Formats: sequence, structure tokens, C-alpha cells
Amino acid sequence: MQHTLRAFQAAPRIRRILAVLAPQDDHPWPSPLPPRVELARIGGASRAASVLNGLNHLLAHGAQPQDWVLVHDAARCLVTPALIDALIDACWSDPMNDRDSGKTGGLLALPCPDTIKTEAENLPAQPASRVAATLPRGGKWLAQTPQMFRLGALRDALEQQAADGFAGITDEASAMERAGCQPLLVRGSVQNFKVTWPEDFALAEAVLQSRGASSCV
Repeated sequence: MQHTLRAFQAAPRIRRILAVLAPQDDHPWPSPLPPRVELARIGGASRAASVLNGLNHLLAHGAQPQDWVLVHDAARCLVTPALIDALIDACWSDPMNDRDSGKTGGLLALPCPDTIKTEAENLPAQPASRVAATLPRGGKWLAQTPQMFRLGALRDALEQQAADGFAGITDEASAMERAGCQPLLVRGSVQNFKVTWPEDFALAEAVLQSRGASSCV
């Protein structure tokens, strides 16, 4: 979270940073918090619930529905200020940018470079995973964060899915898609991966060291 925070603090157009944590989570920052950073222990049972709680917190504390908001996963600790700026530039200059409807925005993503397989349903006699089919990879992108939308429009899109427990909503773009938005795909970076598996920590550490940054702890 410290590496993620530093990247957003170094992005010149980010005016306010809200870190949403679960009520029981510790935070890694000394007191007082760094400039422009707020902390709210309002995390929900899912990513979508946490984001919705964070958006409502911002609206209750001075943000406006037409403000842009960038939602980022702290596990993508290798994001850079340059990637953040690239997303902001692309969304601001998008010809489909519609301030009134709010149905605009975009996300960092990468064209899928790998062959995609679907998994067959396992039978009791065959517990190992097996291939069911190969999908064409053309036109498929791997979603990253941050994802940038108008605050009010994203809040409304998530609220519409709350009654179903946010079923099928795996990121902010998927909620906006159901609301009729076609988010802009902005090319991200292979280095902007999510630290998920144990071996990812060693890879993240190597990337940070190549940038001259301190190691992951």
C-alpha cells in the first residue's frame, strides 16, 4: 500500500486520495497521514461493496457527482504516475466524454497475448483439470487498474447491482458496462500486475529494485 500511495501522490492531477480498509485492518502509515490522504475503515464484504462505500463517503464529504474518480487495487503496487496520467489524459480527451450523462470513462488494460483455454467440468473419476475448448484471443483485453469514471455515475451503476450481491461485477468497468457505458481501453503495462501469488512478491521486488525503489516488505 505504501508503494501504491507514493505513485498516486506523485501524480500531479490527483487532488485527493481515499484509502478504504476493512474495519479490522491495520494501515501502514504514520500519524498524521501524508498530505491529501484520507483513511476510512468502511470496507465491505466484496470489492464492489468497498468501492461503493468509498464513493458514498466521498459524496458525503464534499465530492460532487460530476467529479472524476480513479479506483485502484492496492495489490497493483507497481503502478506508476505515468500510467495514471495516461489514463487521465485518455479519458479527458475521449470524444465520447459526456459530462451530463456520466456514461464515460476508461481503464488501463492490456491486449491478451496468450492462448485462452476454458476448463472442462471435472468428473469424479478425473479430478485433474482438463481443457474444454480454446477461445480466440483476438479482441480480448486483460483489465487492470486504475479505472476512471464520473463519481456519481459509478456510484449509481454499483447501487443498481447491490441487490443481487454484485453478481458478475468483478471491476468498476463491468458495472458501468451494465449501465450502458462502453469504457475506453487505455494500454497499461505488463509491470502493472496484481500481486496475487507467493512468487509475485519476488517479481514485484525485482521490478522495484530495477526502478531504484525500496523492496517490498
